[in-house]
Amino acid sequence: MNSVKIIKGVIFSLLTANLALSSVLAAENEKPNFIIILADDLGYGDVGYTGSTEIKTPHIDALAKSGVIFEQGYVSAPVCGPSRAGLITGRNQVNFGFDNNNVNPGPQYNREYFGLPITEKTIADRLSEQGYVNGLVGKWHLGDEVHFQAENRGFDEVWTYPYGGHDYFRVDPKSKEKYLQPLISNYKTPDPITYITDDTGNESIDFIRRHKDKPFFLYASFNAPHAPLQAPQQDIDLYKHIKREDRRIYAAMIHRLDINVGKIIAELKANNLYENTVVVFLSDNGGPGTGLNSRTVNAPFRGSKGILLEGGIHVPFIMSWPKGIQAGTRYKNPVTSLDLTPTFVDLAGGKITKQDKVDGHNILPYITGEKAGNPNQEMKWRFTVSATIRDGDWKLIRLPDRLPLLYNVKEDVAELNDVAGLHHKRVVKMLKKLGQWDVSTPQHLYMEGAKYKKIQLKSYDAEYRITQPEID
Repeated sequence: MNSVKIIKGVIFSLLTANLALSSVLAAENEKPNFIIILADDLGYGDVGYTGSTEIKTPHIDALAKSGVIFEQGYVSAPVCGPSRAGLITGRNQVNFGFDNNNVNPGPQYNREYFGLPITEKTIADRLSEQGYVNGLVGKWHLGDEVHFQAENRGFDEVWTYPYGGHDYFRVDPKSKEKYLQPLISNYKTPDPITYITDDTGNESIDFIRRHKDKPFFLYASFNAPHAPLQAPQQDIDLYKHIKREDRRIYAAMIHRLDINVGKIIAELKANNLYENTVVVFLSDNGGPGTGLNSRTVNAPFRGSKGILLEGGIHVPFIMSWPKGIQAGTRYKNPVTSLDLTPTFVDLAGGKITKQDKVDGHNILPYITGEKAGNPNQEMKWRFTVSATIRDGDWKLIRLPDRLPLLYNVKEDVAELNDVAGLHHKRVVKMLKKLGQWDVSTPQHLYMEGAKYKKIQLKSYDAEYRITQPEID
C-alpha cells in the first residue's frame, strides 16, 4: 500500500509540474513580440501614407492601414544619437546629459562618458527581465566603447557597425574611413556586405526565424535613407521621373527600405507571429537639408533635421498589433518615441515605477479608448542653441538671438505665424516652465563642434517646402 501511495504521489507531482510548466509556456506564448523598425533621416512627407507624390511605399502604407497612424508622432531630438537615446530608454535624454550626437567632440570631453550612460536602463534590459530575447540589427550610435555596446545593454544578439553609419555597398578593413569599417556581430561572422539595407532586412528575418518560439524584441535599426546617397541602379531607374539626382537616389533608398519592411512583415506571417507582434515604424528625426533646395520633403511642416520646428521632430509614426489594435485607427493626440518603453514593458507583464523616472507613458489604453485624455499634454525638447516646450496645441521655441516664438500647431501646422505678441501671459508661463526644466537637468556629457550652432540658428530663418512636389 505504501508503494502504491508513493507511486501515486510521484505521478501527481509530475502532473502538477507539467501543468505548471504548461501554464508558464502558455503565458510566455501569450506575450506579444515587439519590433521597432527605425528609419534614419526620413522626411515626414516622403512616404505614401503621409502624402508623397513622388515616392511609393506600399509596404509601409499597408503597415499603417493595419494598425494605428499617429497623426502627431514625435521623437525626443532632431538628430540621430539623442533621439535614439530617448527611444531606447523611455527617458528624455536631456535628463541624463545626452544632448548631442557623439561625433567628433572637443578634446576636453572624456571618451569614457561618450555614449549612453551605463546608469541608464534600456528597453532591452527591461524586457530581458520579462523573459524576452532581444536583438539589435543595424545602427546603434549610442557609444562604441565596450561598456556602451549593445550586447552589454540588454541585447542578446547584435549585428551592427561602429560610428553610427556605413557605406551601403563596401567594407574595407584597411581604410581609416569610418563608414568602411567591418561589420560587428556577437553571434556570427558577418556575411559579406551586399547592400546594407537588404543585409539589415535579411538579418532581421533570420532573427525572427531563430526565436519564433519565444517572446522576442527586435530593434531593426536601418541606416536608410541616411547619407551616403547610394542605391542599386535598378532602384534608381524606377525614379527617372525625378529630375534632381540626389532626390532620385534618396527616393530609391526609401524604395529599398520599404521592400525590407515588407519582408519583415511577410516573415511574421509565414511563422504565424503576425497577429501577436507589435510592430512600430518611425524615423529617428526629420529629413535633413535646409531650405527649398533640400532633397527631402517634410511637408506639411517647416524645418528639418537639427532644429525644433515640426520638420525636425514630427515624424512618420505607426503601430500595428492585429491582436490588440483595430486596423484603420487614427490617433490624434501627441505621442512620442519615449512612450514605447513603458508601453512595451506593460504589455510584457512588467512594471514601470516612479523610481524609474521614465518620461514616456503607456499609450495603448489611449489608443484603444480605454482611457481618455492626453498623456502628452506637456512635452519638452532641448538641442544645442534651441529649446522647446509644447503645452496642448501651443508650442514655444526659445532661441538665443530673438524673443520667444509661439505657435498654435493645430491651427498653424507649418509654424508660419508667430503669435507670441498676442499671448504675453502664455509666453511667460511656458518660458518659465521651460527654464525651470532647463536648470534642473545635468551637465552635458559632451557637445558637438561649435560650428553647428550657427548652422542650426540660421536654419530657423530658412524658407522650406511645405507642399508636395508637383508631378509633371
